[in-house]
Amino acid sequence: MLSQSKSVSPPWIGVAGRVFAFTFLLTLLSFAVALLASILGTIIYSQIEHVAPNLMYAYKRIALPIALVAGAIVLVATLVVEIRNYRQRKVLAAIERSS
Repeated sequence: MLSQSKSVSPPWIGVAGRVFAFTFLLTLLSFAVALLASILGTIIYSQIEHVAPNLMYAYKRIALPIALVAGAIVLVATLVVEIRNYRQRKVLAAIERSS
């Protein structure tokens, strides 16, 4: 015997929560990777040119813009994927209710 369970369409709050959590985590990760690469690049450059390394440049001019661009791209991509999944779950819930 199949159990008759009510299928409820998924709430919007779950979509928004996943989008913002995923965007925040990937923005933070891209900032960390860009910061590591820019610090290493700044140190290598300072060793080649025999000058003091300016690590503030690595933070402000390299890592932050890269992280912001990556965050914007992740936000748009995640929104597209989550909205598509939300619509699919909503249609599947409607089909399940009608049968």
